[in-house]
Amino acid sequence: MTATIPQHIVVTGHPKLPDALQEAEAIATYLEQKGLEVCCGSLYDVDLRKRVHAGEFDLLVTVGGDGTMLRAGNLCAPHNLPVLGFNKGRLGFLYQADQGSWEKMIDLLLAGDYWVENRMMLRADLLRAGEVLGTWQAVNDVVVARGQYLRPIHVRASVDGQHLTTYVADGLITATATGSTAYALAAGGPILPPEVRNILLVPIAPHLSVDRAVVLSEGAAVSITVLSDNAILSVDGQSPSGLVEDDRVDVRAGENTVKFIRFGDPGYFYRNLTAHMNQNMIGSSR
Repeated sequence: MTATIPQHIVVTGHPKLPDALQEAEAIATYLEQKGLEVCCGSLYDVDLRKRVHAGEFDLLVTVGGDGTMLRAGNLCAPHNLPVLGFNKGRLGFLYQADQGSWEKMIDLLLAGDYWVENRMMLRADLLRAGEVLGTWQAVNDVVVARGQYLRPIHVRASVDGQHLTTYVADGLITATATGSTAYALAAGGPILPPEVRNILLVPIAPHLSVDRAVVLSEGAAVSITVLSDNAILSVDGQSPSGLVEDDRVDVRAGENTVKFIRFGDPGYFYRNLTAHMNQNMIGSSR
């Protein structure tokens, strides 16, 4: 079955990555030549973001690194707006399209030869003395970690209201399947298939406490209570919020879903993964 061909497209680039905006402009010009209605600009442009929120587009194309895809996903998910990304960064775990292959991918898109990959997001609520201080949506992860002092923190984790364990560690990562290839992977966690709706718990440098990652069942909710000072909350690697003792961070599946445009078979994920792993092995052997 042929997918719907988008007609109103916004093309964005990361302003601080070399050639990202130039490539975004080239993609926009190519789409305009195909007779489509196109807007082009920086992903951080306020007016452009307002137009996304207003529902003016049916596809967002972005050029940048994995961080750019995270920001695009956070922007687009509440509006069910699919994202097509072209990699200009270093890793590119979230991308299918390699550098220089955008014209081929755009032709497949305009032929309707693509599919939409749905990825779960997380919702995180920060509570202090029973009051909600903030709510966030995350594509990758929600992290409670130590702050500026080089000592571990104590956090208590509960799942669906039942005590799981107390960690003494540098922190605790709560990740989506998407986030399983990010910070959680660096901390020794497993890699999950991209469309599963499980939550992953991974301790960071645990000290004399549980050192294994835990994959929670679909629909589970996690509560993380801070039992010491010197803790922070970071969502998708953004600027952290300070935490105090007895603060609680509740994490569950979010209301929104990130939609990524994909081409070919779903095996792209494992091919990308193998390529990244092999590249790292070659680099480390030099």
